[in-house]
Amino acid sequence: MVRRWVLLPALVLGGLWWWAVLRLAFVPEHSGLVEGAVAAGGWGLSLLPVHVAATRRRRPEPGRGVSGAGGEGS
Repeated sequence: MVRRWVLLPALVLGGLWWWAVLRLAFVPEHSGLVEGAVAAGGWGLSLLPVHVAATRRRRPEPGRGVSGAGGEGS
């Protein structure tokens, strides 16, 4: 049930974004501010997860030092 409430709006918003992008690409003389805003907003949201994702840092193993490069014999 929850998937339906997530999937349907995602499909609608994705379709709206594609409509705006294709309209800007093929009929630029008839597209306006709304199409540009929808296309730019969707593109910006697609970049967001890449830049906001948390990084997971590895903790150094005991006895290896801070760099973890393999110690003395590497």
